[in-house]
Amino acid sequence: MSKSNWKYTLYRLLWSSLDMVYPPVCGGCEKQGSRWCEDCQTKVNILRGVLCDICGLPQEAVGVCANCQVDRPHFRALRAWAVFEAPVQNGLHRLKYRRDVSMGDTFAAQMLSFVHELNWPIDVIVPIPLGKQRLKERGYNQVGMIARPLALALDVKYAPNGLVRRKETRSQVGLSKVDRRSNVQDAFTAWMGVRGKNVLVMDDVSTTGSTLSSGAEALFKAGAKDIYAFTVARALPHHGLHHA
Repeated sequence: MSKSNWKYTLYRLLWSSLDMVYPPVCGGCEKQGSRWCEDCQTKVNILRGVLCDICGLPQEAVGVCANCQVDRPHFRALRAWAVFEAPVQNGLHRLKYRRDVSMGDTFAAQMLSFVHELNWPIDVIVPIPLGKQRLKERGYNQVGMIARPLALALDVKYAPNGLVRRKETRSQVGLSKVDRRSNVQDAFTAWMGVRGKNVLVMDDVSTTGSTLSSGAEALFKAGAKDIYAFTVARALPHHGLHHA
């Protein structure tokens, strides 16, 4: 076992020890006894099936969707572990708004086999950063709480400051695809240490992928070799395949 994976083992043991001192509550349903109960594990709607090769949205035919053919994102591929609905939505809200940082470790552990199956050649993981005001209010970047243990488990570098926001942006919630893209255009600058590296850029939830594409653009400008994008969950549009 590598040094990094020893670190991940110790990281998990730390959380297990804390669970013994402070009995955990399920992030999906608030049942006492575990951070992610068996019922919630079975209810996760893992996003598989026929997906666009690039943006990862469900579609009828194999290949690249019509949107990506016209307006290709800056990342090579975007994938999400699950559909943005209960219980995953509940767990993410618990991490994001209720300061339950243990959900970062929980989600990383749950997603690990899924990420392994993607078989992407990743050198470094970079989280999408919060704006200064949101970071001040929350005290932590919820994406980083997931990305750090995932990087340990995958034995790759974690670069929490790999992307920096150049400007404060509005929340993407409720914005159209065009407005989302405009909102995050030129929003990031990237750490030059990504030069020549295959980067996994991470966020908690994706809808159109605009934020991740903007982050990927900055990483390419800093010399990254290739960019993959990953989120815990995907909010699906009303396209007949699923409702978010």
